[in-house]
Amino acid sequence: MTAILVTGADLAPQALDLLEGYEVIYAGKTPTEDDLVALCRAHDPVAIVVRYGKVGPAVMDAAPALKVISKHGSGTDTIDKAAAQARGIEVVAAVGANAAAVAEQALALLLACAKSVVALDARMHAGHWDKATHKSLELGGRTIGLIGLGAIGLRFARMADALGMRVLGFDPYAKNLPAYVQAVDLATIWAESDAISLHCPLTDDNRGLLNAETLARCKRGVIVINTARGGLIEEAALLAAVRSGQVAMAGLDSFAVEPMAPGHPFQGEKNIVLSPHIGGVTSDAYVNMGVGAAKNLLQVLARQTTSV
Repeated sequence: MTAILVTGADLAPQALDLLEGYEVIYAGKTPTEDDLVALCRAHDPVAIVVRYGKVGPAVMDAAPALKVISKHGSGTDTIDKAAAQARGIEVVAAVGANAAAVAEQALALLLACAKSVVALDARMHAGHWDKATHKSLELGGRTIGLIGLGAIGLRFARMADALGMRVLGFDPYAKNLPAYVQAVDLATIWAESDAISLHCPLTDDNRGLLNAETLARCKRGVIVINTARGGLIEEAALLAAVRSGQVAMAGLDSFAVEPMAPGHPFQGEKNIVLSPHIGGVTSDAYVNMGVGAAKNLLQVLARQTTSV
């Protein structure tokens, strides 16, 4: 039976129904490159569904029959696309499948930062009542700058507009933006935003986009939200900016190295709200991403079979 490798421990039943007739091989929750190479050598899959881990040249070369790499989600930075292209392997993604989930996580982090949800919860559980001394931030009337206006960014923009926020957006590829999103350059994002939320893919060009220099150009007391990719932020620079007060709060769902190792400098930092890259992890998104990944790879396989 022809094999499909999943770099994870499971796949939604609805996706498995679509893949009936194929042998689905699971690599587990935290597959290493060596794990994936060994599984490719053992099963020679025609397709890989990427959930966790990275797929580079070594993995591709271990699977001579490989025709398509299908991302279980929208971000393909964990796939070496140049290596795939050189080997005639198509790379596809389930774009938009988790847009609602990630946009809602971005909103949750923004509200948690503006309203001190985590800190006040801890204080309440410790027996304190801080009503007389605490002041939260009101988002209505303030400006949010979005970097990336794809399916997730635009969905989040609609939420921010509903809160009464002024929405600025930077995305050189976005067209036909809704009236409530004002297209601007990055200099305007830095200078005018009370909060900045990242919704762009990670590329060689934007790695470390938020760094000491760009953070210094932001308004003092800006809120930073990242539900995209950790590599977009220079973590040491963000930590310094938080500690100095240049960044009032940061809400982060993705990190330069994942999973986050114990002792990471962000841990215990009272003005940084953390979540373990679960923005796209909901029961609905799990199904949508699995079905999207399965449909995408089947389309590629069908097209390649037809063209032979």
